[in-house]
This record gives sequence, C-alpha cells and structure tokens, in this order.
Amino acid sequence: MAHDPARELVDKLRAKEGKRISTSSLGRLQKTATAAARVGMDMLAGRLRGDDFGLGRLSPEALAKMVESFGELKGVAMKLGQILSYVDLSLSPETRRMLSVLQTMSQPAAFSEVLQTIREDLGVRGRGLLSRLEREPVASASIGQVHRSVLDDGTQVAVKVRHPGIVDAIRADFKTAALGTAFARLTAPGLNLEEVLTEAKARFLEECDYALEARRQSLFQTTYAEHPFIAIPVVHPSVCGPRVLTSTWHDGLGLEAFLTAAPFQSERVRASRALYEFYVGTLYRHGLFNADPHPGNLLFQPDGRITIFDHGCVREFDRDLVAGLVRLSRAVRADDARATQAALSAIGMFNPLQDFDITRSLLRGFYAPLLASGHHAVTSDHAISIRQVVKMKKAILHMRLPGKLMFLFRIRIGLYAVLARIGARLDWQALEDELAESTQLR
Repeated sequence: MAHDPARELVDKLRAKEGKRISTSSLGRLQKTATAAARVGMDMLAGRLRGDDFGLGRLSPEALAKMVESFGELKGVAMKLGQILSYVDLSLSPETRRMLSVLQTMSQPAAFSEVLQTIREDLGVRGRGLLSRLEREPVASASIGQVHRSVLDDGTQVAVKVRHPGIVDAIRADFKTAALGTAFARLTAPGLNLEEVLTEAKARFLEECDYALEARRQSLFQTTYAEHPFIAIPVVHPSVCGPRVLTSTWHDGLGLEAFLTAAPFQSERVRASRALYEFYVGTLYRHGLFNADPHPGNLLFQPDGRITIFDHGCVREFDRDLVAGLVRLSRAVRADDARATQAALSAIGMFNPLQDFDITRSLLRGFYAPLLASGHHAVTSDHAISIRQVVKMKKAILHMRLPGKLMFLFRIRIGLYAVLARIGARLDWQALEDELAESTQLR
C-alpha cells in the first residue's frame, strides 16, 4: 500500500485518547508557543500579511506536528486549521490534505470521560445507548467527538459528545489576542474587529450548547425533510442533553472520496446545486443559515443526496437584512453603483461612498461566479484568496460592516472553495436569482 501521511496521522491521533485540553489562557498560550504550533501561527500570520512564505514549504513531518498541535488545542486554533485546509486554494493538494485531517480528527477525550458525560446528561435514559456505544470515535472535532451506537429499537445513531473543558478553552482563546485576531482576520476581513471578536466568541460558545444545536438541526431537518438531494439527520431528543447530541446515523463518502470516484458531470451539478441551495438558499428563503460549510460536515450518498452535519454555528437574520442582501447581490451583478451603495447602507455599512471604486472591485470579486450568465464552473480564480484580501485590506477596513455579518464572508468564501473542487458547470447567476426570488421573508 502506498505511503499516506494523512492517513497515518489520523491513526496516530486516534491512538492519543485521553489527551486533556488546556483550559487556561496562559496554558494555551504556552502550548501555542511550542515549536510546531508556533510555526503554524507564524505561517498563518505571514499569509495574513501577504508575505511570500507559505505552509507549502513545510515537510509532511512538520505539517503533521503542526496539525497535532492545533488538534491538541482544539477550539479556535483547530478552527483556523480547518478553514485553511479548504479555503486557501493556493496551497498544494498535499498540504491541504494534511490540514484537512483537522476537519474530522484530533486527539479524542478519554472514553471514560465520554461515558461520564453521557451518564451525567442523560441518566437512566442513556443506559441502552451506553451499552452499545463504540469505544473508538469516528470523528473528533474542535468542540466534540462522535461515537457510533444503537438505540433500543435498532436505529443506528451518531452520538456527539462535547469535549470536557472546551467551554473554558474557548473563553481562554478569546483572551489570547493572537488566536482571536487571527480568526477574525481570516474569516471576516474588513469588519469592525471588536464586534467581530464579540460575535465570534458568542457563536463559538453557542456551538458548545448541544441542546440548542439539537433544536436547530431539527429545524433544518423539518425544512428539508422532503428535499430530494439534501439530507439532515433526524435528532432523537430522548437521548440528547446539553453536552450530548444523538441523531440518526448516515453513511456516505467524504468530499475527497466522492471526487476520487470521478463522478459524472450530472452528479457534480446535482451536488453543487444542493450545496448552494442549502448554504445560500436557506438564508434567502428563511433568514437562517448554517455558517460552517467545511467539507468535513458533508457526506455524499450513493442515491445522490448530500448529508449535512454540524448545525452548531447558525445565524438568523430578519426580513429587512435579508432583503438588503438580495438587493446587494442584484446591484453588484448589475454593476449599478447607486443601488449597490443603497444596499450596503441597508445592511449597516458605515460609509458606502468612501473608496467606492475599490469597494466595487471587492464586491464583484465576492460575487465573481455570479457575474457571468450561462453555464460555467466555479474556479479557484473565483474563490477569494487570502492574498487578494490582504492587498485590499485598507479599503475593506473602511467598509466597517457590523460584526453580525462576519459569517456571511465565511459562507461565500468557504462555499466557493468547495464548489471549485467539485467543478460543476451551472448557471450560477440564474440559480442565485431563483433562490432570491423564492424568499418567504418579504
């Protein structure tokens, strides 16, 4: 069998069960300052500055050590690694593959702690679940890890259990300026930094509330229950708690395996349309969106459906803001300066007239796949690179968008990166109009 550094790293991380998360600001800062994590943070800082110094220069061994360090920290550091793994298309495929390990795997909590959390949250309701719980996690992410089990009626389920100490770790991360600021600059350039950090901290802590996520997942599941190509796992409330989320098990292929299978163009189109409808269409139609489009949350099923996991990072917007976003999309695509300025004002831009030529250029880059009619693929040129953002940093800062919009950047940037990988040829402009015109928030 061919040597596969990423696969070997996954196996190595799985074997490190029981690694405790550092929860103090000083402890996390010291861990970030260790050699491997320090290299990663220096590389990330360099990319944010626009320096010609990249992660691609690291050997597989050095990358593995950096991934291990970020995985041990979890929280914001691991989120940064996840985002880089699929958003920064300038990285080599080998580098992205090593970083993509962070999408699904890090050092898991001790199984004894997993059992204790379930017992504390569920009491007698969790006995059957516990008796059939598989010891080895199928995934261990930045907030929690997933184990497979079976309900009393035979239903196969995924049991997501929050990492012990993760709430304190996230609070500590946002006391550590380097981590919080790096996340803000990577996910939401140009927004008010203080507002962004407040918003990011609130959303991260919300992701730790699995009872809230269960309600949101059920809302998405109800919304898409009859959809032919979007599948949201059914939540089982009787075996859920503040730190435990149990939902029906779904099998399928991850993005890399899906692409390796060389899907037909029709399959790529079906998948891409479903993703665009979920991440953009749900916002336009319902004022609701899942703000975490990374590939580790997707499973491609043999019947053509895409299962979408992880509904912890969710934002709701009122009808006026959604209407403003629809108007902004149309105005930018029409290259209508007056309408663009009005739409920007409607969504809370501080001064839409200042440096408008540069703002126009930035926005047209933001909506790049939608500017041309007709069928075409989203390409890596359409995806907004970190380097492009850095070049326009000063102009973006003048926009002063409110912090509540930070995850809209993440949606478009992240979604374009995934769509570029899939390579489907679609009329994106027509699809955007179709979804915007079907809004139920008028």
